[in-house]
Amino acid sequence: MIDINNESGEVADEQGLVALATFAMEQLRIHPQADLNIVLVDEQTMANYHERYMDLPGPTDVMSFPMDELRAPDDDQDPPLGILGDIVLCPQVTSRQAAENGRRPDEEAEYLLIHGLLHLLGHDHAEPDEKAVMFGLNDKIIAAWQRRRLGA
Repeated sequence: MIDINNESGEVADEQGLVALATFAMEQLRIHPQADLNIVLVDEQTMANYHERYMDLPGPTDVMSFPMDELRAPDDDQDPPLGILGDIVLCPQVTSRQAAENGRRPDEEAEYLLIHGLLHLLGHDHAEPDEKAVMFGLNDKIIAAWQRRRLGA
């Protein structure tokens, strides 16, 4: 089950984000009943989280808080069921940085939602090989999502 709470004070496509999260979970073979919480927060709240949990100043775009440490299954395994955790997005930050990444604000939020989901599933980008895998998977899911929306 995917819950979304918009506490940011900004207009956001909550239904679109839930649809994308559902699609991504299908692509990653995560059980459809696995719990995911998406929270949109304002810059001050995100700055507080960023400092409290990462010991870094200022707001960031996305943070992930895994719960059951679920992992995407291999082809011969059943999809995992449990609590994925929380993805916290800051629409103000994502909107500002979208142009830097060659995306519209809604596309940036979508990209970062998948980025956060991949972190919940244990992916990281601290090392070059990890980064290549994680960002490659992020790009693959976003491309499949865009094809689906275009009806291709």
